[in-house]
Amino acid sequence: MKISKKDALKWFEFFSILPEDEEVMTKQQEIIYATFAQIEAAIDHRNDTLMSEIRGLKALKNRTFFVGNESKFPKGCRSCLLGTGLSAIRKTNKCNLECKFCYDYGEIEDMPPIGEGMWEIGGTKFYEKDIDLLLSIHQKPTGISYVYLEPFMEIEKYYSIIRKFNDAGIYQHLYTNGTLASEETLKALGEAGLDEIRFNLGATNCSDKVIENIAIAKKYIKNVGIETPMTPEFFKAFFEKKQVILDTKLDFINCAELHLNENNINNYYGENMYITRQGYISPIWSRELTLKFMKIADEENWNLAVHDCSNHTKFARGLNLSSKEGKWFGASDYSCEFSRIPYAVFLPILRDDNFKFLSEEELPEGYKPGELIF
Repeated sequence: MKISKKDALKWFEFFSILPEDEEVMTKQQEIIYATFAQIEAAIDHRNDTLMSEIRGLKALKNRTFFVGNESKFPKGCRSCLLGTGLSAIRKTNKCNLECKFCYDYGEIEDMPPIGEGMWEIGGTKFYEKDIDLLLSIHQKPTGISYVYLEPFMEIEKYYSIIRKFNDAGIYQHLYTNGTLASEETLKALGEAGLDEIRFNLGATNCSDKVIENIAIAKKYIKNVGIETPMTPEFFKAFFEKKQVILDTKLDFINCAELHLNENNINNYYGENMYITRQGYISPIWSRELTLKFMKIADEENWNLAVHDCSNHTKFARGLNLSSKEGKWFGASDYSCEFSRIPYAVFLPILRDDNFKFLSEEELPEGYKPGELIF
């Protein structure tokens, strides 16, 4: 069903005012999915055009795209996309910042603690003394990552467990906004055996202090990069400080396509949105800016890797992980992050006269606005 943009708008205006407890009918679901497919097809066409303009675009086994020095493509991402997945280790339930793109926006103060002296691995609570037992029973993952929320709030607690996993030969990377890091703590992480550190430079709008910490990290940690949701603010701030950032000699930049959940979506209300495979909802400018960013990096031959960590990449990640876990053919944890589709967020793109569907058809009988649907 190639629904027209005009009909899609009429229907979504109706869906957006439905009571939360009212379920849509089967034919209405067809309308919804047809609209999503039309929007996604138009976005894919635009992104394909942008990708065709990047001469040095490379693919990692059809799972993601990047430009630049392949040897600097982050090993943590290789583990995620090719290895046994991204094994997240959680410890710190606090953060010193509140970013509008954060998945926990508005709930930072209410994030539950992991527990005194405990670490959450694979959804299970462990004391550090339990790690030897874990390693003796489970197959070692190709990589692990330290997440949730800002590790440098209590970074001294991380050194010993990093040493333990380093002794086991497991690749380790850590995420940080970088504001609380210092030469002393970065050196200690390197000495403990941390293989890779990723700075969310967009969290501080490319602050000079964090850029300085990226350069310091390169002295002690082998692989250093940036991982930030791609937003107009980050794009603008990065190019205002491009040379000083590149002068840090960082290894990679992961440009994450911003996808939204119930916590942060209101911060972007009014933006043109699309939904990928009926799963992640994103502003359409996020991946567009990433591809423009990659084109510049390719043309200027930056000595690093720039990774298009898109919704497609996240979809491939889920498939890779399920296959490594021995799940059934086609299994994936990729899904929509909303318990109920927020129909209203798609009204701006359907009302945008500059956004066109690739092709349109008249709705069949029984699907037109105003008709009774059974």
